[in-house]
Amino acid sequence: MELYGMELFSMAFLSAVLQIVMIDILLGGDNAVVIALACRKLSPELRRKGIMWGVAGAIALRIALIFFALQLLALPYLKVVGALLLLWIGIKLMQPEEGDAHSNIEGSTHLLGAIKTIIVADAVMSLDNVIAVAGAARGELGLVVFGILISIPIIVWGSQFVLKLMDRFPLVITFGAALLGWIAGDMLLGDVAVKPLLAGAPHGLHYVAAAAGALGVVLVGSLLARRAQAQHIHEVALGDESPRKPS
Repeated sequence: MELYGMELFSMAFLSAVLQIVMIDILLGGDNAVVIALACRKLSPELRRKGIMWGVAGAIALRIALIFFALQLLALPYLKVVGALLLLWIGIKLMQPEEGDAHSNIEGSTHLLGAIKTIIVADAVMSLDNVIAVAGAARGELGLVVFGILISIPIIVWGSQFVLKLMDRFPLVITFGAALLGWIAGDMLLGDVAVKPLLAGAPHGLHYVAAAAGALGVVLVGSLLARRAQAQHIHEVALGDESPRKPS
């Protein structure tokens, strides 16, 4: 049995689905936070409806965005741009967070208002997710839908656990950033304008490019994260040493 030219439950199929699920968890982990904030002012009987319709609308919008992204990635040089964006997203994923990313999300006392908030917030926050999933899907919208359907319960009911896991085991974030770098390296060589330049190249070149992308993201991300941490420690130290006014 095949799905879009890829044998169902083959290693290639399972690998692509696993990548999409991992991306959804890593880059969509705060969806549950958005949902909770948007529905916090609803009455208890409306919260379940708000969550259900808000998630359904957000997922439908995300699939539509990924569909258009898949079409655009067929144009020359857009996979190159997408790969560069993925490298940046992977590096950014490894950086320490600053402030409260959800402080501007308002709760609504009306069901439609809460649903609208969830969908709009998800659309704004989903650019990185859309690009990464489009890269992992390799042009197969069926894989996108399958992977997102699998990840829905994980995101909605398990994202808090995943976020705690990331806080406790930073290696999970590093692995996710490396995955984005791997997809970026592979995507770069798959661009319509790049393929003719690689005619006659060794068959395993895309593995080399993918590994280079993964390694580059981890090295650059780690370096920038250490630099940011050192700067933060320095600023805290300067703050502690500043003269205090007598009370």
